[in-house]
Amino acid sequence: MGEDTDALVAMERILSPHCRVTRTSGGALIADWKRTRFVGMATADIQKLADEGSAERAELITSLTRARLAAGRQKQHSAIEVGLWLHAVHLLIRTIGFGRVLRLLSLAAPDYARADPASPADLASLKRAVHSHGRRSWFVNDDCKAEAVTAFVLLRRRGLKAVLHVGAREHPFALHAWTSSADVCIPDADPRGHAFTPVLSISGGGQ
Repeated sequence: MGEDTDALVAMERILSPHCRVTRTSGGALIADWKRTRFVGMATADIQKLADEGSAERAELITSLTRARLAAGRQKQHSAIEVGLWLHAVHLLIRTIGFGRVLRLLSLAAPDYARADPASPADLASLKRAVHSHGRRSWFVNDDCKAEAVTAFVLLRRRGLKAVLHVGAREHPFALHAWTSSADVCIPDADPRGHAFTPVLSISGGGQ
């Protein structure tokens, strides 16, 4: 049972984030929710995926990639992409309002997650890019809402787990937004040392 579980975990790490795996009596069923299709795999093939040194594993991964079931780790967004997203999100918030933008997150931030967590290096790089663009741009002008939504959308689009928080402080009253992923907050959850109590948290596409 333990070996079967390890094999399924290894399989989930290989598959694209929009795929889900369900154990069956003869192996496993891959549900591809992006293309609305189902693919079965035998137990023997699943075991091969768990053997990282196997040549058969490489062939299986190639087959899954060709079938668009395995896309590998999605690349990290460049600083230029982060800047473009940040400006677009800020403009959208100014145009239709922050509340309506939150309701649109289901369109821009898919509700799925990879099996592997975000790496500290990736999160640090994204935080630096958001921080840099947010403070250098006179248009964005250090807007925590735009920074939080941008980080949330970019992380979710890469299939990484993220939670967008909106917090409040009583004295003096203020609101603040930030996105957390693997214990990293973008922007900081307590700017200038002021703590905010979360009053709204979104962990999925608008949920």
